[in-house]
Amino acid sequence: MVYYIDKNNFDLAFLKKIFYSGKEIKIGEAAKKKIEKSYRFLHEEIQNNQKAIYGINTGFGSLHRLRIAPEEMQLLQENLVKSHACGTGHELSGEAVKLMLLLKIITLSKGYSGVQLKTVERLVDFYNHDILPVVYENGSLGASGDLAPLAHLSLPLIGEGEVRYKGKKYSAREILKKLHWSPIHLQAKEGLALLNGTQFMTALGIINLWEAEKLDIWADLIAATSLEAYNGRIEPFSEIIQKIRPHRGQAETARRIRAILKDSEIIHSSKQHVQDPYSFRCVPQVHGSVKHVLNSVKETFTVEINAVTDNPIIDADNRQILSGGNFHGEPLAIASDMLAIAVSELSNISERRTYRLISGKRQLPAYLTPSPGLNSGFMIPQYMAASLVNQNKQLSYPNSVDSIESSNGQEDHVSMGANSVLKTARIIENAKYVLAVELLTANQALYFRNKNSSENVKLFLKPYRKEIKFIEEDEMLYPKINKVLEIYSRTPAEVLESFIK
Repeated sequence: MVYYIDKNNFDLAFLKKIFYSGKEIKIGEAAKKKIEKSYRFLHEEIQNNQKAIYGINTGFGSLHRLRIAPEEMQLLQENLVKSHACGTGHELSGEAVKLMLLLKIITLSKGYSGVQLKTVERLVDFYNHDILPVVYENGSLGASGDLAPLAHLSLPLIGEGEVRYKGKKYSAREILKKLHWSPIHLQAKEGLALLNGTQFMTALGIINLWEAEKLDIWADLIAATSLEAYNGRIEPFSEIIQKIRPHRGQAETARRIRAILKDSEIIHSSKQHVQDPYSFRCVPQVHGSVKHVLNSVKETFTVEINAVTDNPIIDADNRQILSGGNFHGEPLAIASDMLAIAVSELSNISERRTYRLISGKRQLPAYLTPSPGLNSGFMIPQYMAASLVNQNKQLSYPNSVDSIESSNGQEDHVSMGANSVLKTARIIENAKYVLAVELLTANQALYFRNKNSSENVKLFLKPYRKEIKFIEEDEMLYPKINKVLEIYSRTPAEVLESFIK
């Protein structure tokens, strides 16, 4: 099966289906015609018009006033790609790089970029053969597009830079020779079309979103497990309470908790206490707010998948070339900052539930060990979780409220969206560990209850209890925390969802 890049709009679900299918992609006939029409119009304008056209017969950024001779236009574009490839830091994962390739192919296929068809088809070749350019994480301001990362993504087109192929790193020149491909000779505007764009921010932001959506389900399951372990009350999750404050995320969270715990003997037993702490009682309000953010972020990134974000725009249908600012990453930066704050709050409230479970209350022993004093039990995992929550709070400062001008003042406001998606990925990773500690803690606490858990909680915990047994005496806990994450990582989101329906 082959997926054709030809439809007008992709949603995130379809993009995910294509990306993880392992199937090849091709440029559809309608998209080919759009690409070729845009390319022809641009070159007609270059030949018939002597006026300055930004980035085509002028320099870039603050050098836009300098004219470039016709015979130097190809060199201008290749110089742009080489000079902008100055990324630093860790290499991006193959997953992120491949998604960048797919997103760049989609945007160039819209037919507003003035590129050669063979340039887009070479990107398709890279995607289909898993030839993944080496791209570094640092260097983008998220304003004139993701210039440095996209330069590294584009270098192999012209036989420069490095790629990863079948588990090894090669120079791009080696790979082109190995596959009998010639380097692409970039034409007018192609360097700009490749480098201007938001595909770094978008790719990492989408991966973050997919991770956060799964984490949201896991967090609800863990919160329900903790509520049982703490012998909490179900009344705060009642439908009427959500109905009179009708935030959709709040109602959905409460519905999930009710569904998970519908047959729990622990939850539906009589209680001496009349209220639970906020970290239990306000799960619908806190987790529900995360769901609201997830929906908003999803909307933003769905728009961006289908957007044309390079510059200038080659509008062949109306025979005009327009310079604008679609490469500015502000929508993505703000959305990513919102996602960072939301996931940080998931970890924040999770750690508080862990703290309550080890506090020696509600007929549970201190630190959930049968012999406290001689054993420290689950004392220090809570310390570790608190440390990560502190990191997440610091990382949650919005990158989008900062700006440092560049290009001699021509680019005087930037989004810092690239830094936002990078820090959000770290917050998500930290949150996984915090939730893993809560799950490990709640699982231990349930062993001290003499009533039955709900069937959904039993099924949810089954893979964990198979590999993580009740802890009688002190032992190293870091392998068990890692084991929780290993089980989580190999559990599809669809399996987690089956417990909340």
